[in-house]
Amino acid sequence: MITLKEVNENNFRAIVGMKLNEEQSKYVASNVYSLAQAWLYPVEAKPYAIYNDEEVIGFMMLDWDEKERECGIWRFMIGTNQQGKGYGRKALEYALNIIRASGKFDHVFLDYVPSNVVGKHLYESMGFVETGEIEEGEIVVKLDLT
Repeated sequence: MITLKEVNENNFRAIVGMKLNEEQSKYVASNVYSLAQAWLYPVEAKPYAIYNDEEVIGFMMLDWDEKERECGIWRFMIGTNQQGKGYGRKALEYALNIIRASGKFDHVFLDYVPSNVVGKHLYESMGFVETGEIEEGEIVVKLDLT
């Protein structure tokens, strides 16, 4: 079963050691960089280990902005050896359920590198739509929760 758990001393090494293949590493910042950002922005950044049962298989970091009533998916990756098993979709569904259940947000946003065709198809299939915005060369998509 796919779940998200806060990054802590028990899963930190697995998160830091997780790798993507060379092509995919262009799509997302390293987990080390992401955890450094979480340290810099402790109120907004919510880093999570993605688990399949008891095994760490990925990483996700949310941008929790209650004041603006928007939650961003700041980082999202499934480790190379766990891809192609449907875990990405299940992890995204799990995260969206957490965000909806909080009752604190009107929409969820994320952005992706235009050449990330797999990500694009996943996000579109989950109901995300392009906003027309480009942020640092990445396409911004949004999912309305209202």
